[in-house]
Amino acid sequence: MDRTDFIIRNISQDLSLGSQPVSAVVGLLDEKATIPFIARYRKERTCGLDEIAIRSISERLAHYHELEKRKETILKTIQEQGKLTDELSAKILLCTDKNLLEDIYLPFKPKKRTRAAIAREKGLEGLAEIIFLQLNLNGSKTEIVAKFIKPELGVNSYEEAIAGALDIIAERISETGSIRQSIRDLTLNTGRICSNVKKDWKEKPSKFQDYYDFSEPVQKSPSHRLLAIRRGEAEEVLSWKITVDEVQAVAILEKSLVRNHSFLFYPELKSAIEDCLKRLLFPAVESEVFNLKLDQAEQEAIQVFSSNLRNLLLSAPAGQKVILGVDPGFRTGCKLAVIDAQGNFQFQQAIFPLEPHNRKVEAEKSLSDIIQKYGVQLIAIGNGTASRETDQFVRELIKRTGLTVKSVVVSEAGASVYSASLLAIQEFPDLDVTVRGAISIARRLQDPLSELVKIDPKAIGVGQYQHDVNQKELKSSLETTVESCVNHVGVQLNTASMELLKFVSGIGPALAGNIVKFRSENGPFLSRKSLLKVPKLGPKAFEQCAGFLRIHSSENPLDNSAIHPETYHLVKTMAADLGFSETDLIGRDISGKIDLNRYISAEFGLLTLTDILRELKKPGLDPRAEFKSMDFSADLNSISDLKDGMILDGVVTNVTNFGAFVDIGVHQDGLVHISKLARKFVKNPSEIVSVGDRVRVKILSVNRDLKRISLERLEN
Repeated sequence: MDRTDFIIRNISQDLSLGSQPVSAVVGLLDEKATIPFIARYRKERTCGLDEIAIRSISERLAHYHELEKRKETILKTIQEQGKLTDELSAKILLCTDKNLLEDIYLPFKPKKRTRAAIAREKGLEGLAEIIFLQLNLNGSKTEIVAKFIKPELGVNSYEEAIAGALDIIAERISETGSIRQSIRDLTLNTGRICSNVKKDWKEKPSKFQDYYDFSEPVQKSPSHRLLAIRRGEAEEVLSWKITVDEVQAVAILEKSLVRNHSFLFYPELKSAIEDCLKRLLFPAVESEVFNLKLDQAEQEAIQVFSSNLRNLLLSAPAGQKVILGVDPGFRTGCKLAVIDAQGNFQFQQAIFPLEPHNRKVEAEKSLSDIIQKYGVQLIAIGNGTASRETDQFVRELIKRTGLTVKSVVVSEAGASVYSASLLAIQEFPDLDVTVRGAISIARRLQDPLSELVKIDPKAIGVGQYQHDVNQKELKSSLETTVESCVNHVGVQLNTASMELLKFVSGIGPALAGNIVKFRSENGPFLSRKSLLKVPKLGPKAFEQCAGFLRIHSSENPLDNSAIHPETYHLVKTMAADLGFSETDLIGRDISGKIDLNRYISAEFGLLTLTDILRELKKPGLDPRAEFKSMDFSADLNSISDLKDGMILDGVVTNVTNFGAFVDIGVHQDGLVHISKLARKFVKNPSEIVSVGDRVRVKILSVNRDLKRISLERLEN
């Protein structure tokens, strides 16, 4: 079977998808088409698969490509040993599981000089065969073993001969794939993960206290606990092991290996089985199983982070409004920065309304003057130090003066990272880092997606054990999430930053730089097709990116929609058939006035045509929710103001596998444990809440020393 066909067949089985759409996706990926492009503009070829399914195919394709490379290495190694048979080659080529592939390879894998290898050098392979195969020979044990006692080879006694033979048998058993899999399954299904505190930490409190003497079934251990145990081990607080019923394990091996319990060397064979389990199989399988579960835990943690990031990036934008960003502070004052409706920096100033300065009157006048001079419509206050005090000061001023402006507290996670970055320095070389931070706070209220793409996602703080997982996979997943969000929303070509443009399908950092440079030298793009004038942006890149780029005042009104230029001719034909111009179709619902079957071709079918009609009805519609601000209780400023039983409104800031963190306006997020998210059983918190959700919570307990707030989510 062709290897590509083999891979497609297995991906289809893995994902329960038809081979035709899988084959189409694989072909498109091989043509360097991006996942957002395939999902949006190649629906006929993929039978309408969504982005999630297409991404799953891409991930499985990468898995099988990696497996194929490993098979090539294994086949070459065994071939060089002169041990490759047609049967073995077929077995390797048909293998679809990484662990099973390594089990097949294990007997042929070059190894260090083991106890079994030394025994073979002493000529004890024959004795090992007699015992392992349970051969019935004439004579006593002593007589049979005597033939293998050879001082010249280092075998001086009966005991040495038996010991060496059993070493060979133990290694042979451990390298038998079916047996290894049996013990792996036993460990996965019945093993228990146990952690204990190390001697030096026995009397000391730590964040790992829950795991000082801990045990639970491996199968049921959730990802966050496994990651916590691994971190505890890395910080030399904890040790861990996986325990398995040894009697059951021995019984499994005996059932597989022993044919005759009255066999002369049965006690020795059983001894080899027990030694194999204790010395070779258990340690290897224990590490395999722990790493397997950790891999799963990491994937879950990465998925949680990506899901939270997606919800954050797709937060409702305040839109084109003049916004005053405030980076609050006590001693250093509050840094103010005004941006216009397009996000351009206008003005900056520092005010000192809070202690120790208490220049409140002066601060009120400055703030009032700025609001009126620049026509400020929203005030975005960072939620860090002095946030609540600053918000209270601003709200009192607005209430007393009757200014038509609204104050909003905004998460400033990552703003300090951006403000000190090379990107921020290049953008605002003459501004202080705190002013850059205030600009970032204002911009993330205006358009969270456009601003947050400038920040390393790990600095945004919506993850779970993000520093403990595979950093390469985490980076890839987060970049994929950002790419998905950017293309889902679409990008205004003439105002987008290089950082935003680089995530557009088919563009990347180099082309994004070329686009921005071309725009600055030649003025705004007047049409999508003028993108082809950008250096190194050829037809393939244009095909991939054009549909996701919007031009507000284009020569062609379709350029401000998600309709791809490759289908403009279809719109033109539809307009002519209806007696309209193309411009007349913009904003019209023509779904009941036209027979789409007339426009079906080999390239474009009903799926694409339906998308075109939907887009004509509401061209360039932002898929994000409408912006709504959140007002926290004015009576609460810190954790000391909280009391058990209080019912408050809050915003979900992070979702993990064990619950959700909620900002209730006191500088410290509270935790709604998974058991307190709903009246019914909740398996996955993300099924109930998402980052950015507004929730009503009840305070269950407050630990002011540890700064822990325990909450319960109240259902409507």
